[in-house]
Amino acid sequence: MTNTTYTPPKVWQWDAESGGRFANINRPIAGATHDKALPIGEHPLQLYSMATPNGVKVTVLLEELLELGKSDAEYDAYLINIMDGDQFGSDFVAANPNSKIPALVDHSTSPPTRVFESGAILVYLAEKFGAFLPSEPSARAECMSWLFWQMGSTPYLGGGFGHFYAYAPEKIEYCINRYAMEVKRQLDVLDKNLSTRRYLCGDEYNISDMANYAWYGALVLDTIYEAQEFLDVNSYTHVVRWASEIKTRPAVQRGERVNKGWGPEDERVPERHSANDFT
Repeated sequence: MTNTTYTPPKVWQWDAESGGRFANINRPIAGATHDKALPIGEHPLQLYSMATPNGVKVTVLLEELLELGKSDAEYDAYLINIMDGDQFGSDFVAANPNSKIPALVDHSTSPPTRVFESGAILVYLAEKFGAFLPSEPSARAECMSWLFWQMGSTPYLGGGFGHFYAYAPEKIEYCINRYAMEVKRQLDVLDKNLSTRRYLCGDEYNISDMANYAWYGALVLDTIYEAQEFLDVNSYTHVVRWASEIKTRPAVQRGERVNKGWGPEDERVPERHSANDFT
């Protein structure tokens, strides 16, 4: 435990960067910082995003829809590099006033429909194309429950555990322990559910699997936060089995490549304009 104590002031003021990997893009106010137009491609669906877990959710769904033969799900995807502050450009803020990726603009409607928040985009697209969201009330409720479980739970994984374990300027034992405990509890929730089900809702793969896979699949299979050993992720055998099966899907593999704006130059896929890009 650290012996440093901190007494909060009566009124907090933003007088210095907080430190850590994302300090240069964090600020306590909303709105645009600069004028910047967004490109518009040839298809009705325009996606502005980056291949973080929240971005991957949407590109996986779009690629799954195309895999089903839903040709109207063809889309243009443009990289919003959050490390460069692209999310604070004027046109992006108009698409998402919260300045977070992803944002979708559907030009098949008049006026165009903007959709922000990854969970909302998944529901919008699943309803629009009639796929990956059950229509029977009980099954739909189960799907929506697991989708919103992810939306509510993952901030403790990313903004809590991920920040203090991987990105904070110093390792604080209390914070790491607090959020590691919560992430392991979440993995146990998933593991117990998947012990009796192939997918989160039963035998059918749907948007709740896509949403949870983007975060928890990355946690147990890939190198997100470099925390696999620390969290003993292999002990959650049903989560690993579920994530490994989803990862083999061709549409998932394509969706994970779209708007990949970091890593080795030869692995980057900054934009996507056609399904032919991946054939």
